This record gives sequence, structure tokens and C-alpha cells, in this order.
Amino acid sequence: MAELKRDIKYLNRDFNSFRNSLINFSKTYFPNTFNDFSPSSPGMIFMEMASYVGDVMSFYLDNQIQENFVQLARQSNNLYELAYMFGYKPKTTGVATTNIDFYQTVPSLNGNPDYTYTLSIPENAQISSNSNNNVRFLVEDPIDFSISSSQDPTQVTVYRQVGNVPQQFLLKKTRKAISATINTTTFTVGNPTQFLTLDINDTNIIGILDIVDSDGNTWYEVDTLGQDVVFDSIKNTNVNDPNTYNDSDTPFLLKVKQAPRRFITRVISSTLTQIQFGAGTSSDNEEEIIPNPNNVGLGLPFEQNKLTTAYSPTNFLFTNTYGIAPSNTTLTVRYLTGGGVEANVPSNDLTTLSSNATFNNSGLNTTLANETLASLAVTNPQAASGGKDGDSLEELRQNIVATQGSQLRSVTPDDYLLRALSLPSRYGIISKAFIEKSKVQNISPGETPSTLDLYILSYDINRNLTTASTSLKKNLSNYLSQYRIIGDTINIKDAFVINIGVDFEIIILPNFNSNEVLRNCINSLIQYFNIDNWQINQPIILKEIEVRLDRIEGVQTVKKVQITNKVGTSLGYSQYAYDIEQATLNGTIYPSLDPMVFEVKNPSTDIKGRVVTF
Repeated sequence: MAELKRDIKYLNRDFNSFRNSLINFSKTYFPNTFNDFSPSSPGMIFMEMASYVGDVMSFYLDNQIQENFVQLARQSNNLYELAYMFGYKPKTTGVATTNIDFYQTVPSLNGNPDYTYTLSIPENAQISSNSNNNVRFLVEDPIDFSISSSQDPTQVTVYRQVGNVPQQFLLKKTRKAISATINTTTFTVGNPTQFLTLDINDTNIIGILDIVDSDGNTWYEVDTLGQDVVFDSIKNTNVNDPNTYNDSDTPFLLKVKQAPRRFITRVISSTLTQIQFGAGTSSDNEEEIIPNPNNVGLGLPFEQNKLTTAYSPTNFLFTNTYGIAPSNTTLTVRYLTGGGVEANVPSNDLTTLSSNATFNNSGLNTTLANETLASLAVTNPQAASGGKDGDSLEELRQNIVATQGSQLRSVTPDDYLLRALSLPSRYGIISKAFIEKSKVQNISPGETPSTLDLYILSYDINRNLTTASTSLKKNLSNYLSQYRIIGDTINIKDAFVINIGVDFEIIILPNFNSNEVLRNCINSLIQYFNIDNWQINQPIILKEIEVRLDRIEGVQTVKKVQITNKVGTSLGYSQYAYDIEQATLNGTIYPSLDPMVFEVKNPSTDIKGRVVTF
């Protein structure tokens, strides 16, 4: 049979173009068979029906192609799928945050607070709003008024006194709270199912708090089921680590542990969140393998080709179970809901504590104990902020594009710096951090060269800068290891603290109280030298200080500003001396080549001013 050659138009996309092409096709190749192209012709019915089908199919084809691109997709479910493909987890609600102040009174004992009457409030305490009964805030960390440290200070003031003798003291602690409510649901699971998926239907779901099965096993949330390690924290005690329990700046130790029982969550819609588990069973030996040169690459298909394999630091054994699938158990899932614009409550609106407080000690005087318990109060001194609705379609697009580049890995030095400063406070506080490429002159004899040097400082109990403890550095090292590119090595070092004093002289305008003007100048400099405003390797610009003093009402002229070095551990200062005069050039005091930070340790005594005349 001879091959038919027809001129077929492939560029037709809509009804009219399909219809016209079919008419032209019929006139060209079937001129004697059909020639009635009037609207009422029976033959035109079939041509127009074919054009209709072609138009509809073109629409769906265009739509399907469009929905594959982040910039063009319009359906939320497709954008959710694209978000997970690029590593971004969509948000169905925005959480509001604020600080909550907790107060209690304690009786006086020989003129000092009697800490035997201190209270404790358990973790996940709930605080309700007075203006909106549907808004509740969650305080994740426990509160213990008997403990005071640089990370968790307890402020003490005299609450009531008779004459000059204190009768009661007021204790205050501050915690961060999020607009969230704890919800609980259970799932009964029978025989193991590969990649078991469970649905949670609720609005404004923030995330999963925890999952515990009926055998008491905890299941851990991971980013992907192929990730078999998670962060874990243990209290820094003598039993857990006798070498670091004296490090007061590190209440918890950060560990990396394997997690055979793990799950991931996926947002399907604004009202549906799915939980997915692995495909293995408790008899699989995935988690029992100790990594060594003999088993790296175990589980690769066909053969162990270690030369061309891309190893992941979180799963280099290449097992195919992706965690254990739950079986013959009941899963108790606690998840958080809340947030939204309505969660941005005004100040002093969160005053109702739903959780019960308990005394740290027993055998207390009943009257004093009841009075102490009744004194417990909470409030939010600042309005809550950050509450918003979930990601809009446009926000989802922008967040997907922003996340795609980083993939949670630290690539640049600034990435490592931000990651170090984001270390959760329970593992220690990084007050200052500075990172730079390693210098040959900074490598000590016998020290392994690193890619980057990360210099850090912490706070002591008085919020003064101090060197970080060994356990804090270990926690930071474990934390950074999960975000580090495999070729990067980071050496964590101590930055230097240079304590300084400020002496200045001013001339005041006539008819101004010299003491008041001087006091305002000192207060202005105390604010200027607040350690929160200073970073490692930040120079001191004397002109800025002069301009700041000159703006104080009543100051006519700033005659002198002098920075002096305060040194000597016996005097309570840093042990490191610094030649201020040699480091000054054109009105700027430059830091040393070794990363350091200037600190006014005792602002009330180290900043001194004097009123002089011409």
C-alpha cells in the first residue's frame, strides 16, 4: 500500500484553528467527497466536535506543562509537591512569639531569699490570652526559680520590707513562648506496612511535637527517611559526663544518635498533614552496623563501586529500609496548632497560667507555702509578633527558589557564622562569633590545618564576655557537623577580650545643671558600649563617641575622649593587655590581627566624665 502524504498542521491549539484546518484538509484531499461546509451541515458537526476535543486537550496539556514550573504553577497541591522536591517545607500558619515573665515571692531568711520556697513549672506550660480565649501560648522549657545561670538568670528584688529589713523577695524568670496548643491523637497499627502513611486533619498545624508508641519507644522526625541520625540532648551532669559537668555555660550536651524509629511529615493542604514511616522491621540490622572501612557502601546495587559513588554523611551504608515501620502498637501523636494573625496579642494580655506549679522542697510552712503559691503570676511585657497566615502561593514560590540554593548546607563562611549563632540556647550560648579562612601563622605546632577558623565567646553569669567551655565547643562542633560540606574542616577557637575604660571631658552650656548633663552623657555611653552592640574585630571610632556626646542637651563642646586599657585578673578584668595608643590611627582604634572584641566590663565605674571650662 502506498504511503499517504498529507500536509498536517501541528501548530493548532484552539477551537477555531482546529476547525479551519479540518475544513482546509477536507477541501484539499476530499474535494468531491464532502463540500457542504455550511454551519447546518451534518459533516460540520463532526468537524466541530473534533475541534472541541482538540481545544480541551490542548488546554490540559498546557496546564500540565505549566504546573511543572515553580514560577507558573497555580494549584496549591502542585506547589506543595514542588516545594518538597526542592527541599522546602510549606507552612500552613505563622507562629507568633513573645517573652513571658514569671514571678513568685519567697520569704526572707536572715535578710536573704529563702530558696526552699521556690517553685517549678513543667515544660510545655500553656498560657491563655485574656482578649481572645482561642489564643494560647506554649512555653517549651521548664521553669525552676531555684536555678540561676548566665543562660537562665533569676532576677531578685525586694518585694516587701519593714524598715530596712526585707520580709519578702520577688523572683523573676523570662521564657520565650510561641502561639501554640498541644493536641493529641492516637493511631492503632497492626501488621507492618511499608511506608505507612497516617493523616492528621486539622487547621493551622504547626508541626509534630512527638510520637511515642505503646511500648514507650520514641519516634524521631527527620527531613528524609534516608537520614538515620538525629540530634539528641542529655543533661550536663556528673553521671552523663564527669569531664564537663562543671561547665556552667552548657546546661545540656548535644549528641548525634542513630534513629531507627523515624518519620517524615508532608503538608498536603492547609487542613491535611501526613506522617510517613519507613519500610523496615525491627529485625533488620540497618542500625546495628558500626561504620568501618569494610562496610562503607554496603547495600549498593550490583557491586561496591566506591570510586564513583556519592556518599552522604547521613547515610553512607546505602540501606534500603529507610527506618523501621511501626507494627502491632498504638502510636500517640502530639502535634501543635495555632498561630495566625489573631495570635499577635497586645502586651500584658497573657496572664492566665494553665499548668500547675510545684514546690522544689517538702516540709514547708503551710501558711508561707500557700502565700508563695498564690503569688505566682505571669505576663508578656511586649506584644506578640510574627503571627501570620500560611504561605500564600506567591510566598510559596519565593521560598522554594530561596531554599533550592542552600539545601540546608553551609557553603560560605557567613553560612557557618549564622549557623553557629543559631545554636539552641539549651546547649550553650554563643555570644560572639567570627569566622575567617585559616592563616598559616595561626597554626600551632602539631595542629592539623583547617579550612576555616571559627572564633567564639560566651557569657558568664553577669553577662560579661568569657571564653567558651570545652562542652560548649563540643556541642557546637556536633551541631555544625550536620550542616558542614564534607570537604570543610572547622577549627573552633577562643577570641580575645580586651577590657577598656572611657574617660571624657565636656564643656556645658550656661544655665544647665552640670550633674544632670554629665549623668546623661554617661548613660548615653553606657548604651553605646552595650556589649550586644559590639562584634568581634569591630573598631572604636572616636568621632562617633564625640558626636554622640555633642548631641546631649546642654553639651557645648566635647573637649576630650580617651580610651584606656583595663587589664589584670586580680582587678576583675581580662588578662590580655592592649596598646591602645599604638592601635590608634586617624581617630580610630583598630583591633589586633588576632580576632578580639572591645568590652566595657563595668560600665558604672569604667565610664567616667568630667565637666571642665575653657
